[in-house]
Amino acid sequence: MTVMMTLGQLAEALGATLNGPEALEITGLATLQEASHGQLSFLANKQYRKFLDESQASAVLLKAEDAEGFTGNALIVADPYLAYARISHLFDPKPKAVAGIHPSAVVHEDAHVDVSASVGPFAVIESGARIGANVTVGAHCFIGARCVIGEGGWLAPRVTLYHDVTIGKRVVIQSGAVIGGEGFGFANEKGIWRKIAQIGGVTLGDDVEIGVNTAVDRGALSDTRIGDGVKLDNQIQIAHNVQVGDHTAMAACVGISGSTKIGKHCMIAGGVGMVGHIDVCDNVFVSGMTMVTRSITEPGGYSSGTAMQPLAEWRKSAARIRQLDEMSKRLQQLEKRVDTVTLAGQPTSEG
Repeated sequence: MTVMMTLGQLAEALGATLNGPEALEITGLATLQEASHGQLSFLANKQYRKFLDESQASAVLLKAEDAEGFTGNALIVADPYLAYARISHLFDPKPKAVAGIHPSAVVHEDAHVDVSASVGPFAVIESGARIGANVTVGAHCFIGARCVIGEGGWLAPRVTLYHDVTIGKRVVIQSGAVIGGEGFGFANEKGIWRKIAQIGGVTLGDDVEIGVNTAVDRGALSDTRIGDGVKLDNQIQIAHNVQVGDHTAMAACVGISGSTKIGKHCMIAGGVGMVGHIDVCDNVFVSGMTMVTRSITEPGGYSSGTAMQPLAEWRKSAARIRQLDEMSKRLQQLEKRVDTVTLAGQPTSEG
């Protein structure tokens, strides 16, 4: 599907200042290096400034300072990357679902599916579920008993919602995601693990996005809760009873242990692990592969571990780390000796 818009239309949609002909047709988006005639590009990172003058793009999204001296066509905006994000939806080739229930879908007689919703082939919707207006349920999705999906939701093929999952408006869930699976709860009886029934549910706020093969476990007693605007990347594990504040984002392979509370507007980079039963305040950034072992009470950036080094250097550093405890003990002994010598050399009151 080819989409065509003029520069004038794009400028109006973005509230941008246009340097160039309003009637110029734009049929797609591309990077500065790869763009060709008819495509719009953007400059959001200074390190790509070197590609601007040689780009074959028909027009470029630019900040005012980057547009100075640029002879090509430009849409001048305050934030080119945000502008690109907004107009990317205009050129999205994702097929639009057709309202209605596919003949092969299995929908329980007391489930409610809005007439504007789309239910794909071989989807299953169980008893008491409610599917809102303009929701898309992809092929082979499973919607468990008493689930609620708010208006405008989009579930890619093969999404699984266990029973009693409540989803807000405009939520996007990618393929393979499992929402409401049983949390990892067991009690030990003389070396034998006894399963604890997970009788809570999961609640997702509005405008949440969940990536491919991400799991959000149901609560043991109360619901696991994901706030409005939260963005979860692929292959993330959210354990039972976790609470994630509004507009927090997590990159791939993050693991959050049970009953952890994460604040609003946090950014959790790839591979971060968090132990259970801790609190993380609002506006925290945690760098990649960090292991969070205690609560974070002050906003700001946090890291753990060591950065990459050449292998030979890393081995030397690792060897020194193993020696730190012994070196600390030796240092304490030396400090005691220095203190003893210093005291012995001090004059007495009689002197």
